[in-house]
Amino acid sequence: MAALISKKKIPYLINANLRDYLVKYQREVQLQIHYTDLLRFSNAITLYDRNGNDTLWISVFYDPSDTVDIFLALKTIYAHLKVDGDLSILKHLSVDRVDLCTYGNTRPFRIRIVNQINDNFDYFYIKNADASRVYGLELEDIFSPNQVSYLTSGETLVEEHIAGIPGDMFMKNHLSDPYLNPIRLCKEFVKFNERCFVRLLGDMHSSNFVVDITPDFEEIYYRFRAIDFDQQSYEGKKTVYMPQYFKQNNSIIELGMKYMTSESVRQYQIEERTQIATRMRIEKSRADDILDVMSDDVISNSEYIALLRRDLARHYRHQAFMECQTMGQIVKTSLQLLSVH
Repeated sequence: MAALISKKKIPYLINANLRDYLVKYQREVQLQIHYTDLLRFSNAITLYDRNGNDTLWISVFYDPSDTVDIFLALKTIYAHLKVDGDLSILKHLSVDRVDLCTYGNTRPFRIRIVNQINDNFDYFYIKNADASRVYGLELEDIFSPNQVSYLTSGETLVEEHIAGIPGDMFMKNHLSDPYLNPIRLCKEFVKFNERCFVRLLGDMHSSNFVVDITPDFEEIYYRFRAIDFDQQSYEGKKTVYMPQYFKQNNSIIELGMKYMTSESVRQYQIEERTQIATRMRIEKSRADDILDVMSDDVISNSEYIALLRRDLARHYRHQAFMECQTMGQIVKTSLQLLSVH
């Protein structure tokens, strides 16, 4: 059963209740520059990778009279994102490049920042704010083992760069590594699959997640991290929320079928659900707040809501899903089940 995205996702504006939440938890910041301002570039060139392949990104340039102010504003955003607005770091930073993605729906800007003291560099992204993506980022920060740094400013969304090997590149270049530990890798994919399904983050094919590799003194540890949150609780088919059903992930699925038993898979699913439930208790106030806001918001259509609640009611044999009227209520019901099972 393959997971298929039905059609182009509709973006949803941040409503007043979500904005109040973002202000309360200090995600909303008054920035000097916004996504639409960055569209006013005067020139651009194609960006190629080290092998000479078109990356489908372009590097953009601004009029010299505007560049100083734009770059200062971008460095200030980075300070808000990384050091809670401490502007003393600005003198050590420079904007090396501003890139625009030319494929996909969101057309994000990617800013490359360089520390002039040690030439270390980092990235962050500026996008049009979509409520679905904000919910996805916030749920990731609360319910996953990964912290996510992001900011909103009106209709602009700023996200940190999530480091790791892109999933498609990992499958192409690393699955044949003699030092690969297939059992550990597959275990982490099972846990990633469970996280996505419980909190209903969709479209996690290999281009939308990265693999973080951490060598230890005896072993290598892996972690799968989502990098695209546009499909948070939008689609109606439950398989869209299960990375195991995307054909782009088949290489890891086949590895799991070779090295994992159904008993071990079930064990790792239970482990991950227990960990999510623990995070939910620790972050109870924030989790309750975001789920209450999300439950009253419109982030999908009635057709998808009806389809998903029916699929999940059947999957979990839990009729409470049939009473859900919004995607947020479905997510809330899914998370509440963690304390039942």
